[in-house]
Amino acid sequence: MNIYLEMTIAIILSMAVSYLLVFPVMKLAVKWKMMDYPELRKIHKEITPRMGGLAIFGGATAGILFIRPELPYIIPIYIGATIIVVTGLLDDRFQIRPIMKLGGQVLAAAVLIFSGLKIDVMSIPFVGMVSLNEPISIIFTFLWIIGITNAINLIDGLDGLAAGVSTISLISIAVMALAIEPQVAIVYLCVVLIGSNIGFLFHNFYPAKIYMGDTGSLFLGYSMAVISMVGLFKNVTLFSFIIPIIVLAIPVFDTLFSILRRIINKQKIMMPDNKHIHYQILAAGFSHRTTVLIIYGFSALFGFLALLFSLTSFGVSLIITFVLLFLLHLFAEMTGVVYRGKRPVINLFSKGQKKRDES
Repeated sequence: MNIYLEMTIAIILSMAVSYLLVFPVMKLAVKWKMMDYPELRKIHKEITPRMGGLAIFGGATAGILFIRPELPYIIPIYIGATIIVVTGLLDDRFQIRPIMKLGGQVLAAAVLIFSGLKIDVMSIPFVGMVSLNEPISIIFTFLWIIGITNAINLIDGLDGLAAGVSTISLISIAVMALAIEPQVAIVYLCVVLIGSNIGFLFHNFYPAKIYMGDTGSLFLGYSMAVISMVGLFKNVTLFSFIIPIIVLAIPVFDTLFSILRRIINKQKIMMPDNKHIHYQILAAGFSHRTTVLIIYGFSALFGFLALLFSLTSFGVSLIITFVLLFLLHLFAEMTGVVYRGKRPVINLFSKGQKKRDES
């Protein structure tokens, strides 16, 4: 069968299964009391079922069983995914302690590492190819998997946000996996996750009827970490170290800036707050739906820049680097990391807009 036909069937299958599974999952969430209740820090006003990530996992599973990607590590990857989903389900039901949730992530990462799937080589600008010997490769792999898993988890703060951002990132990775160094198995993994995300988004986009919960956000984070490891770090291009970070820029830098902000303000690193990028855009006066679409736009822009970064010459890559640094500075201003919460660049744009409106 033609690979494009296979991908089309797989994405439709995973989308349909994910969409349909939401209905029984919502009933189970009510029965098992896996509900998300409104509170001061949260945006929603209605009691809403969570655990929707189970539908995403089911859709992806259906797609994988159909397409059967030829990937050496597919079994340990799926064992790790199951551990992550069970960890998320436990957290959605019992609100387990952070250390227990971290333990599930460590166990999933350990399954991958002991199977031989590690980040053992990368290329760094101005340095070239760098081999990571043990234990450095093991430590780096642990940090990458756990870091990306939690980054997607932290950005899951608005209806449709985590599913949409991860879908855009997956599209970027799939395009690069086809355009730069064809890796069909990686494209297959991306396709089934894209399909299951879209199927879920029919129920999750504002106003959401169901939330993915930690079941979904941890699973998507884990999946993004694994796919970027296999598909981008293994790509021996000049910028293989930077490309996955650009693709996942929104969740990665939102998490890093959150940690920095809490350190600067002498707060506990694990303490939740309302300074994440999505809360800041909401606070600027944008609606819930518009805020999500703005972040989708930023994610698509970073994905496009990552693709350009991997295909263009060194000189053009430097120009793209300056654009990325400027965007990240705006990002840092939004989240209150720089200038003690002041926003000189953003305010400059606001003043210019006001003058244009007055004239």
